[in-house]
Amino acid sequence: MSVGSLLAMGLLQLAQLIGWVGDREVSSSARYYREVMNLVRDRYVDPEAVQPKAMTRDALRGMMRSLDANSDFMAVSDYEHLREDLESNFGGIGVQIEFRDGFVVVIAPIAGTPGERAGILRGDRVIAVDGESMVGASINQVVERMRGIPGTDVQITFNRPGQEEPIEVTVTREIIEVESVANIEMLDGQIGYVRVVQFAEPTADEFRAAIESLILQGMQALIIDVRNNPGGILTVAKEMLEPFFPEGELMVYTEGRDSLDREEFRSTNTGEVWTFPIAVLINGGSASASELLAGSLKDTDRAEIIGEQSFGKGSVQSLIRLRSGEALRLTTARFYTPSGQTLDKVGVTPDIEVVMTPADDFNIALQRNRPDLDDPEEFNERFGSYPVDDEPLEAAVAALTENMAGVATP
Repeated sequence: MSVGSLLAMGLLQLAQLIGWVGDREVSSSARYYREVMNLVRDRYVDPEAVQPKAMTRDALRGMMRSLDANSDFMAVSDYEHLREDLESNFGGIGVQIEFRDGFVVVIAPIAGTPGERAGILRGDRVIAVDGESMVGASINQVVERMRGIPGTDVQITFNRPGQEEPIEVTVTREIIEVESVANIEMLDGQIGYVRVVQFAEPTADEFRAAIESLILQGMQALIIDVRNNPGGILTVAKEMLEPFFPEGELMVYTEGRDSLDREEFRSTNTGEVWTFPIAVLINGGSASASELLAGSLKDTDRAEIIGEQSFGKGSVQSLIRLRSGEALRLTTARFYTPSGQTLDKVGVTPDIEVVMTPADDFNIALQRNRPDLDDPEEFNERFGSYPVDDEPLEAAVAALTENMAGVATP
């Protein structure tokens, strides 16, 4: 079978998968693609460099990335990596990244991972891995190079906002076992606090168990901290919202390319509804499912949002497995709060704005992860900076205290 025939078959399979067969424009584009590839096969100076399958995959990656920052063509290894992420157990350095403005950008380092310990901050742009330029690379290509055998080192070069010179860090890879819900504690005797690190398969059960344990301790109000939470599985956020809504109430909905694609997520909660006052902490590293959680609670007047504008990823990606074991990560819908507000490229606006620098956010996360280092001098000696006040958390405690006292908060 000729090179051109192989390419045409691959493109036709993709067209059939996404329902474009019979579309004249797509058929014409497929013929044009085959024409170009035949010319490359027949006339390119180095015939050994003409690798049809590899070139087709590169073309498919370019096709998907031309749609938006979140759509992508995934090789088999990329698909397996994503499954590992969603199951909260994978190897690597522990940072969540996003493709934005032509660069792969760190949304947030995952708490307690090598990436966080190395000082990687939200907003850092990946420009090289082990000396190889990542400018123009896809998310999957960057992830593939960052991951490796646990115990091995990887050198990553970043451009950091506000700094002229690139930053190089060497990180030792580990098996990343992510705790979805952390720092479960009571503040001021009546206010419960939980930090949700990501939205993975076990998160909803862990979240419900954490809240129930705080209720047993006498909790009268709740702080949910989703700062630097890059999101995860949409349905997990829906499950976490259900205890706050009575059965049948709309919590969120998604809508695709037309109104017929609308899917509503209504509460199936037939038990007790949690009605205690709530504050949700967000920042620029809060994305996707964490924005859905905060946006839905704010939109229905169930929570006060404190911090800074969130990231603004309000789209839904579907994983479509191909016959070869590869996959498409395709944006198929956007999600909306009950009143119809989209969060995509907008984010959630806080009711009380408290802006911290990425460095201060990193410092606060270190303080949360290392409560044993309560001496400022020892903390500075270990991490190179002194502890800082968690101003958003303090604002949340103040707002909830006023709320419980029956005083309207600003």
